[in-house]
Amino acid sequence: MARPEQLLVLEPPNELKFRGPFTDVVTTNLKLSNPSDKNICFKVKTTAPRRYCVRPNSGVIDAGTSINVSVMLQPFDYDPNEKSKHKFMVQSMVAPADCQDMEAVWKEAKPDDLMDSKLRCVFEMPSENEKTWRPVHRKRNHELEMNKVTSTSLKTEASMMTKSASSSDDLDLRKVMDDCRILKSEVQRLREENKQLKEDDGLRMRRVPQLGNPILSKNVMIKEEGPATRMIAMVVLFFILGTIVGKLVL
Repeated sequence: MARPEQLLVLEPPNELKFRGPFTDVVTTNLKLSNPSDKNICFKVKTTAPRRYCVRPNSGVIDAGTSINVSVMLQPFDYDPNEKSKHKFMVQSMVAPADCQDMEAVWKEAKPDDLMDSKLRCVFEMPSENEKTWRPVHRKRNHELEMNKVTSTSLKTEASMMTKSASSSDDLDLRKVMDDCRILKSEVQRLREENKQLKEDDGLRMRRVPQLGNPILSKNVMIKEEGPATRMIAMVVLFFILGTIVGKLVL
C-alpha cells in the first residue's frame, strides 16, 4: 500500500545548500509549513548525524502554522572533487489526540500513517571574484561610515564655533549698547544743565542790565559753553556709532 502524500510544505523542497568556506559552522534554514486543518508531528533525519546539528529536530506543527528548522553543518576539510552524498528526510504524520510522550507516539506509529520528503545536500564554494569583492566591499563600507562620522563631527564643531562667535559678538554689542545708553543719559544731563545755566543767566541779565564788563564777560563765557557742550555730545555720538559699525563689520 502506498504511503499518504506529504501534508507539510517544505522550503526549499528538494535540496539544502551550504555555502563555504567550511572552516566554520555553516547554517541553512528549512521552513516547514502546515496548510492543513490538522496538527502534524514531524521529525528530521539525516544520513550523516555526526556532521550536522538540527534545531529543532522534531515537534508538532499546529494547523495553518509553520516552523523554521536550522540545519548546521560542522566544519570540515572540503574537497571540491568529492560529491556530497548526504541526505535529509522529513518524516511526518497526523498528530494523535495525546501528544505528551512524543517518543512513544513515534514508536506506536504505523508505517501506513507516515509521510516523508527527502532532500539532498549541496556544497558550494564562493568564486574568486566573490572572495576578493567581499573584503573590498566591507572596506569601502567602513570608509564610507568613517567619512560620515568625520563629516558629522566637522559640521558639529563648525556649528559650535559659529554659535560661540555669534554669542561673543552679541555680548560685545550689548556692552556697546549699554555704554551708548549711559553716554546718551550723560549728554542729556549736560544739555539740561546747560539749559538751566542759560535760563539763570537770562534772569541775571534781566535783573542787572549793564552792570559793567565783568558781568558781561561772564555772560559771554556762559554763552560760549553751549556750543562746546554740543560739540562734546557730537564727538561722543560719533565715537559710539563708529564702535557699533566696527563691531558689525567684524
